[in-house]
Amino acid sequence: MMDRWIKPDPTVEIEDGGWRLARLGLGNPNWKPKYLGFPVGFGPVSVVSSYVTSNKDPKASIKFQQTILGTMPAPAVASYTSRGPSPSYPGVLKPDIMAPGSLVLAAYIPNSYAASIGNYIFLSSNFAMLSGTSMACPHASGIVALLKGAHPEWSAAAIRSALVTTANPLDNTMKPIRDNGDVSLSFASPLAMGAGQIDPNQALDPGLIYDATPLDYVNLLCTMNFTQKQIMTITRSKSYDCSNPSADLNYPSFIALCDPNVSKATFKVFSRTVTNVGQGSATYKVKIVQPEGSTITVSPKVLVFGKTYEKQTFSVTINCSSNNNGKVPFGEVVWIEENGKHKVRSPVVVSPVPAVTY
Repeated sequence: MMDRWIKPDPTVEIEDGGWRLARLGLGNPNWKPKYLGFPVGFGPVSVVSSYVTSNKDPKASIKFQQTILGTMPAPAVASYTSRGPSPSYPGVLKPDIMAPGSLVLAAYIPNSYAASIGNYIFLSSNFAMLSGTSMACPHASGIVALLKGAHPEWSAAAIRSALVTTANPLDNTMKPIRDNGDVSLSFASPLAMGAGQIDPNQALDPGLIYDATPLDYVNLLCTMNFTQKQIMTITRSKSYDCSNPSADLNYPSFIALCDPNVSKATFKVFSRTVTNVGQGSATYKVKIVQPEGSTITVSPKVLVFGKTYEKQTFSVTINCSSNNNGKVPFGEVVWIEENGKHKVRSPVVVSPVPAVTY
């Protein structure tokens, strides 16, 4: 029997039905006793008992002989993850993607305790199980380095696009990823998981990319009411002006911010330009998954590329619904290559207008 309470004399306590269980102190007296899944028989426990009672400093080790792979369902959105919309700029979907970040075996500070037993015993280790953005970020950063090595000509925006449009929204049971932060374990919204779980192999060959230039970012700053002086502080250049402000940023996702207090239909229009990074000519047809209560229209519905690095522009119009009963509906725009392997998927979110802090 294991209970989390320090006992100075950890002797054998229970003897019943041919089994004997040793009591192991692990700290907090408020924890209820836990029973071992595989108790030890009389022979081995006698040896353990004799060793424990005859040594002033008894020690034990646990050897893990099995690694369990393919646990289902996985992945799932962690309950503690930060969710969108972004309070600093809600017009860009937050987050972009999700990456492994819960209970990751990570290198740890030597000689610094990684765990404790009660209030008195502190354990150090070269490794620890850690969770959070600091664990997910190395996964994503490593994949970005992989993509940059494979495609040195790609910009940061191109790499972001490849990661977003190839992310997987399904778990290993082929059902939508669930949100552990929801008590009902409902399917995760893009405001919780972005486009889905990061997929490095698919991102190496995305088919189309949504690229962006420094001017796109300057045009975005212009829509956020930054002054010319503030923009110069960021760009370190006088060559930019606000003659063509635009919030589109050619982002590989869409978030329509709709005021729930407006009863009449609201239309949000987005313009996007995609670049063919596949091999040679290609034709893509659009597939739309409509958000509940809203309508997405894409024009044109077919994109034809005559060669690699050719660009094509399309528009997305979202007819917002103001009657979503507090829900945040979401859908997607997917460009599917004819007679090819590429599917270029962008999440679409219809969200109430949040408070903006800029």
